[in-house]
Amino acid sequence: MSASVLDLPERGLAETAQVELSREAFKQALLDNLFCVQGKTPALATLHDYYMALAYAVRDRMMHRWISTADTYTSHGSRTVSYLSAEFLMGPQLGNNLMNLGILQLARESVADLGLDLDLLMECEDEPGLGNGGLGRLAACFLDSMATLEIPSIGYGIRYEFGIFHQEIADGWQVERTDKWLSFGNPWEIVRPEWAVEVGLGGHTEPYTDGDGRARVRWIPHRIVNGVPYDTPILGYRVNTANTLRLWRAEAPESFDFAVFNRGDYYGAVQQKIVSENLSKVLYPNDEAIQGKELRLEQQYFFVCCSLKDMLRILRVQQIPLSRFHEKFAVQLNDTHPAIAVAELMRLLVDEHALDWNTAWSITRRTFAYTNHTLLPEALEHWSLPVFAKVLPRHLEIIYEINARFLDEVRVRFLGDPGRIARLSLIDEHGPRYVRMANLACVGSHAINGVAALHTQLLKESVLEDFHDFCPEKFSNKTNGVTPRRWLSLANPRLAALICEAIGDGWVRDLDRLRELERFADDRAFQDSWWQIKRANKEDLAAHARERTGVAIDPDSLFDVQVKRIHEYKRQHLNVLHIVALYHRLKRDPGAEIVPRTFIFGGKAAPGYHIAKLIIKLVNAVGEVVNRDPAVRGRLKVVFLANFNVKNGQRVYPAAELSEQISTAGKEASGTGNMKFCMNGALTIGTPDGANIEIQREVGAENFFMFGLTAREVAELRAGGYRPAQLCAGNDELRAALELIGDGFFSRGDAAQFRPLVEGLLHWDTYMLLADFQSYLDCQAEVARVYGDARRWSRMSILNVARSGAFSSDRTIREYADEIWRAPRVPIRLLQPE
Repeated sequence: MSASVLDLPERGLAETAQVELSREAFKQALLDNLFCVQGKTPALATLHDYYMALAYAVRDRMMHRWISTADTYTSHGSRTVSYLSAEFLMGPQLGNNLMNLGILQLARESVADLGLDLDLLMECEDEPGLGNGGLGRLAACFLDSMATLEIPSIGYGIRYEFGIFHQEIADGWQVERTDKWLSFGNPWEIVRPEWAVEVGLGGHTEPYTDGDGRARVRWIPHRIVNGVPYDTPILGYRVNTANTLRLWRAEAPESFDFAVFNRGDYYGAVQQKIVSENLSKVLYPNDEAIQGKELRLEQQYFFVCCSLKDMLRILRVQQIPLSRFHEKFAVQLNDTHPAIAVAELMRLLVDEHALDWNTAWSITRRTFAYTNHTLLPEALEHWSLPVFAKVLPRHLEIIYEINARFLDEVRVRFLGDPGRIARLSLIDEHGPRYVRMANLACVGSHAINGVAALHTQLLKESVLEDFHDFCPEKFSNKTNGVTPRRWLSLANPRLAALICEAIGDGWVRDLDRLRELERFADDRAFQDSWWQIKRANKEDLAAHARERTGVAIDPDSLFDVQVKRIHEYKRQHLNVLHIVALYHRLKRDPGAEIVPRTFIFGGKAAPGYHIAKLIIKLVNAVGEVVNRDPAVRGRLKVVFLANFNVKNGQRVYPAAELSEQISTAGKEASGTGNMKFCMNGALTIGTPDGANIEIQREVGAENFFMFGLTAREVAELRAGGYRPAQLCAGNDELRAALELIGDGFFSRGDAAQFRPLVEGLLHWDTYMLLADFQSYLDCQAEVARVYGDARRWSRMSILNVARSGAFSSDRTIREYADEIWRAPRVPIRLLQPE
């Protein structure tokens, strides 16, 4: 064969020798796995059996890259990014891996030969719900980009047995069901019990003097839990690199106490197993009760401890001195959940490896970097001292020492400023005392970044203002991005094919090349093709919505979409107020001119967040009335798509025409859904918040529908005495919409049902819905006017895609790698068989 192994990723998969993968070989591999792994013949096999057999066949063909990558990193001692995140919302893996290997079409043809449909097989894959939304999906995009850019990395997290709940809608209300993503096994992971580590929890500490006469501290944990790693290969796009996602599962050292069982205590015999495994049982346990708080802190420490001990193991294997830990590893803290890593690394270095404090602290601070993802003070994690002392007594002592030394520096720097000292302290002394995890992350990291230009600026001016004053050199902005491989190439194959036909396929790895589409923006034939693809995607989503909700939606209507986590600051209820206002107009004037619209919602509310769940009920209640009213038939429809996740996102983003990014200015850190919509040709209606500002700048103000107060105007209005009731009284449409909701029109006469929402808006309106209402309505009227001009809309849509290159996670990762991690690219040469 003429091609070298290094050429093969651009053309397809190489078998471990030198024979290019053939259709027959792939079919045989699938059938072999069906027989040898699933233990089925075709006559007995279910569709899910075929999915598993196909997944194993694909994984087998990833192994050569995975092993070659590990061998290269080990032999070269490559600098490695360790990405610590409590969430990894990876999404389905089969399609993504087939695409990255370059064998998607081969697989489609091979399974077709067996009488199977690849799309139906991919539907069999259970999606791991190991994240709550943007944070976990961002982590997944970053892993994809690091592998594609050939940057050595390991993602570290928790292998939750039950992920984010499965959402159902019953009588308009959210109902949470258990997410049993592991019911039929996970073909993509490999368990590594030989690399299991011990994790201590609780107990007490003892001072002692070591053999060299030095004062030391020994931690005596109350209980020990084992962390067992489960590895998943993360394949780069058309490269040989396959990095690793390493998720930890908690196990008891002894899962069954035979002596206790023989005494007749059958529950006691397995109690240790039950208690230990709770650590990796569920994503984000309810922490309203004290036991829930302890469990969440234990979870965070569990995966951090496992991960740092694993890094020390890698250091030993590669024979790298401990003093070079920070040279080998760049550890990124994805928000405050893994911030306890700062204290844990200090414990490992000082207590277990006998380094002196100053040396250990120098290594620690040069190891960690911290990404902040929120401007909401209540979202910055803090733990009460009693809980922290009970779970991690040694770490509290270490945090006290870090704090004492840090505040000594602060006192010298800011002489006579006790207020600033109190704000910078790692311990919140106001009322009940708390450990501030964001402060710990800031003190223990050499770099701190926000995730959008506005977010970073507001961090410097508000939430982390004192830290910015103390160490401004640590701060930088790294605007989020999303992977175009999953969110355009895989999710929207029709559009991807049209783009490739127009400008080639180089954009998949270099999204800036989409700029070449600008020359087609006024090409009528290209616009027609563009419009036809959007229409086909809308038909697909309409069929899915009909199947899942029973609601028939018109693909010729404007698809107006808001899919994201349900939260008051994201203002799904502002969207609803617009729907109610339109409905009220049509009821008053049935002949009113209106662009037919389908309003599509999706997203989950935290189980304990009553107002967010009430917003879901309101969306469905308004939809129930609007959808059955013959007076507005063919003009307004409202659909709530339950259980929004990655798989459903891949249906929604390609079909959307208007993207609702309407959070209160100054509240959204960045957003990534806005980027996915933009990349798929939806136009954005949004506030000057998060990455909306940067999207508008890139695509052009004329191709973006901006409305609402700025972050500064929000702050000024609040400071000046905001009176939402007066705004309502002076706006007839707003007043009518709130009265319809408040009087029970959408709740079968039950005026009490939505009273908390209505009264909250009239009396407090924390997130300024009423202040932005009229601006939002005016902007929506402009949307309708522009949508009536199909040529103009198509041109704007094409330009949005053409100018979305800045929002690739590849760009974000290059910035992290160059400016924070100092992590060079390491190309992988495939190992040759012996």
